Amino acid sequence: MSSLGPEPAIRPYRPADRDAVADVCVRTAHEGGDSRAIYPDRRLMPSIFAEPYCHFDPDLAFVLDDGTGRAVGYIVGTADTERFVEEFRRTWIPRLAGRYSMPAAPARTPTEEMIGLLHHPERMLVPELAAYPAHLHIDLLPAWQGRGYGRGLLRTFLDALHEQGVRAVHLGMVTANTAARAFYDRVGFHEIPVAEAGPLTYLGRATALD
Repeated sequence: MSSLGPEPAIRPYRPADRDAVADVCVRTAHEGGDSRAIYPDRRLMPSIFAEPYCHFDPDLAFVLDDGTGRAVGYIVGTADTERFVEEFRRTWIPRLAGRYSMPAAPARTPTEEMIGLLHHPERMLVPELAAYPAHLHIDLLPAWQGRGYGRGLLRTFLDALHEQGVRAVHLGMVTANTAARAFYDRVGFHEIPVAEAGPLTYLGRATALD
């Protein structure tokens, strides 16, 4: 009998993963670290950066299963950012409007700033990114980082995009998250110059694997 524990595995997202994915999102949403002290509402960040992708593009949602059925990391995204923004505006915002009404401008707290982003999905339509129609978000709990699982999630996602005929993908990362930037550099992303990037750095790559 083997003494080894259950084997972690990358698999498609399932609706039962919703809470675990939300937890991973919350624990990695502040420059790669725990965001709970900054955004007390633990549904807020997943409602912007994880759950809509699982809803609109479930075929592009994958999780790292720790071997017990629990998701400890994920990659989500869309093959068509323009279409995603349209659907987000048309159906996702109305779902959440009762919980997250548009704050008075200007935002006074980090929470209000994020709710402002929720209500302005058109921020994702950046002209300089037109040649990279897909985009993604990837997050892993700290204990699962640096072990090759992020690379595995990315390969799975890129394969799925490539099979759909999507040639290139982008992401926007907080520039201050230098550990994430080092990871993206290692897995073949390059910087895309964007005139008004604010606190973000935009990166892109082809979906074809080397």
